[in-house]
Amino acid sequence: MHNSATEITNIDSQREKVFGNQPDLKLVSPCKIGDGVITFPEDQKELLMDKFEAATPKSTFFIPASGSGSRMFQFLFDFLEGPNDENTSQVERFLNYIEDFAFFHKLPLDIRKKIKSQDVNLDEFVRFLLTDIGMGFGDLPKGLIPFHKNGPFVLNPYQEQMLQGLSVQEENTAFHYTIKEQFESKIQEGILGLKEFIGQEIDLSFSYQNPTSDAIAFDGEQNPLFLETGDILTRPSGHGALLENLNAIHSDVIFIKNIDNIQHYEKSNEMNETWKFLGGMAIWFQEKIAKIIKSPSIEELIKLNTTFQFIAPKEMESVNVEDIPAILNRPFRVCGMVRNEGQAGGGPFWVEENGAISKQIVEKSQIKMQGQQYRLMVQSTHFNPVVIAAVTKDVFGKKFDLNQFSDPSKYFVVKKKYKGKDIYFSELPGLWNGSMAHWNTIFVEIPSGSFSPVKTVLDLLGGAHRSI
Repeated sequence: MHNSATEITNIDSQREKVFGNQPDLKLVSPCKIGDGVITFPEDQKELLMDKFEAATPKSTFFIPASGSGSRMFQFLFDFLEGPNDENTSQVERFLNYIEDFAFFHKLPLDIRKKIKSQDVNLDEFVRFLLTDIGMGFGDLPKGLIPFHKNGPFVLNPYQEQMLQGLSVQEENTAFHYTIKEQFESKIQEGILGLKEFIGQEIDLSFSYQNPTSDAIAFDGEQNPLFLETGDILTRPSGHGALLENLNAIHSDVIFIKNIDNIQHYEKSNEMNETWKFLGGMAIWFQEKIAKIIKSPSIEELIKLNTTFQFIAPKEMESVNVEDIPAILNRPFRVCGMVRNEGQAGGGPFWVEENGAISKQIVEKSQIKMQGQQYRLMVQSTHFNPVVIAAVTKDVFGKKFDLNQFSDPSKYFVVKKKYKGKDIYFSELPGLWNGSMAHWNTIFVEIPSGSFSPVKTVLDLLGGAHRSI
């Protein structure tokens, strides 16, 4: 097989990333209330919500939405392959509450009757649910699996994200999903039905993860793997590849959230208020920095930082007035943080690099699982639910090039299975991790009810996913 010089160079550089020494990430301390995580009393929250509603900025909900739904049903696959106490218990709960799931109402009548009379063959039913002989949920993106029933309507997350977004801001609001191209027409089909139901047009766009960003997969001996066609085996390089997609959005405020963090429409009011609050805070911060950039003042910067805690106290000590425009003239994000209740995922930290301290969202996978750094990681009081209001224009309305504020060295090394064998590859710096490393960052506590993701189908039995 002939490989071009470019391909060989790419293989070598990616091999070095995967098997070389990953740059250390040095935690200083977790961000906590009063030390990097801010809170506001209810009356001030309401003022900020009013500010957002009065401003009616051009807003876009940017929602990564290409993830597969198969993981939601993993316990069913596991049960069929090898029953154990855990997956048997999950299957029992799944079957006991089967009629409570929204997708139950999409099943053919004869199957619903069999389920009600407990005359269903489990293996056949699971195959019907997950494969293309029936519902095909195992092959669909998570966003196409019905999550909630609202009156007579059975809705999927693509539809529900838009319903909730329009409750946050009815006009001047757009929706952008990053998806797999082959599902676009199926997604559009459901959204067309929603438009007819609500009687209004929706500003909607899609984009795809650039395949040129895919990562080369290696075996444990550091050799690249090849498909039967002779092509190199590649894997999507994580949500960091979506920085390019985010960079193409030109709205005043961009709300970033995950497709599966959605509540039943009747339980969504707290979440809607949270988005307005974060949007109002983004507008308020932008107004404040505009004044200071036009008339730089150390005193005013100190006041601003006392309110928003976006610059480490140690860094403030060495700021000169001529530094102020460079400090403030960059994209920023207002990140909602919920109390840490043991969720798996990232959290807010003060991080040191080359002697400078900044605020970052750090994933557990970036930290060695031992020693002082790991002890700092587990002391985190807050968790990142991916509820972010981002501003990517400067105070004069000019769009930043987001690539200029990313840190390429903060990539991830991933180990996964392919056809039963371990494979290794690198993922680009996460979209809200290293890809936003040089943004200004505000962490603010939001209600725990703002985070109700659906990782397994059983999560749909939780309170946030049931009608009142």
